[in-house]
Amino acid sequence: MNKREVLFLLAVVLLAALVGCSDADVASQNLSKAADQFEVERRIVFYNGITDHYILVVEGKCSLGNYDSEGELSVTCKTGDESYRKHYLGLSDNVTYFAEQLESQPVDVYHYRVIFKPSAIVPDVDLQ
Repeated sequence: MNKREVLFLLAVVLLAALVGCSDADVASQNLSKAADQFEVERRIVFYNGITDHYILVVEGKCSLGNYDSEGELSVTCKTGDESYRKHYLGLSDNVTYFAEQLESQPVDVYHYRVIFKPSAIVPDVDLQ
């Protein structure tokens, strides 16, 4: 497959994804991608529904876990140029959370956002 065929195939896939999407859907997906790139300030509050007390509050440029197990939530926050912290929290029938976006974020409702990270495709391998 040459470069032109690959680009055409990619355009067809993206066009198929766009069919039937509202502006709100596109904006929501782009906001989620921005948050996963640590561009969005969030406040994530965990609270006990029985005692009505906050258990934990996490604030900063944080991404919520995308592939967590049921009853678990991971929160990864960027704390510096090359530093991150990851928290694992257990959810139950009486412990839940909500995430609040603290600042508005400019997103384009006419274009999807696609992010390629070569380091994720070709991982850095440590030999011991």
